[in-house]
Amino acid sequence: MDYVQPKKHLGQHFLRNDSICADIAAAITFHGQYTHVLEVGPGMGALTRHLKPLNTSLQVVEIDRESVQYLLQSRLLEPDQILSEDFLRMNLTERFSAPLAVVGNFPYNISSQIVFKVLEHKDLVHELVGMFQKEVAERFATGPGSKEYGVTSVLAQAYYDIEYLFTVHEHEFIPPPKVKSGVIRMRRKFNHDIGCSEKKLRLVVKTAFNQRRKTLSNSLKSLLTPDVDKSLPVFKQRPEQLSVEEFVALANLILPDSPIESPHQAQ
Repeated sequence: MDYVQPKKHLGQHFLRNDSICADIAAAITFHGQYTHVLEVGPGMGALTRHLKPLNTSLQVVEIDRESVQYLLQSRLLEPDQILSEDFLRMNLTERFSAPLAVVGNFPYNISSQIVFKVLEHKDLVHELVGMFQKEVAERFATGPGSKEYGVTSVLAQAYYDIEYLFTVHEHEFIPPPKVKSGVIRMRRKFNHDIGCSEKKLRLVVKTAFNQRRKTLSNSLKSLLTPDVDKSLPVFKQRPEQLSVEEFVALANLILPDSPIESPHQAQ
């Protein structure tokens, strides 16, 4: 087999620029001294070739059987390094006993889900280096005050330091996507106590951004009890103006009891 046909339903766009693959591999910092790297969606192994020389235990997970067959025939990896399954369905805690990095040129149609899968396993995944649709990459990495700043920004940045590294243009892929791509790096914060429960933070952030153009006194109305002082300056702000730390303080202010159980809580 000389070539894998990119499949639209899997969101496959194969990166053909070898120097960009090298740059993605070079962005791995071994933050927290992990030794295992898991590449999601290796395709024909363009990035894999640059991950192999790193001093790591490397595995790849690939749902596309044709890509798996290509990797086996190419002998780029040993058979036990290739996991022929769906990353989103993997139980990472059962599969990996030591910290790891998640790396890849991620399929656009599941890239956000990959990050949220990482967040579910944040005690295991010390680092993520990956390529996303540019606007999705910016959404995860941007700070307060930006129109891209939203729910995903706050929830990811509560647990990871996130950097937007570089932009990749459409013509670097086969087939070329209709949008630019962006590479980000996420490194786990090792102060695991963010200051409130994850459930509480998620509820407040999602409720606030559900009506992002309104001030917090209006967007959070369903959560505000009579004993909350609505004249505080924070309630005159809009959600995109608050940092992660300010959202944590706000969550503790309006939902002082933890853990919370609420019918409004988003899963």
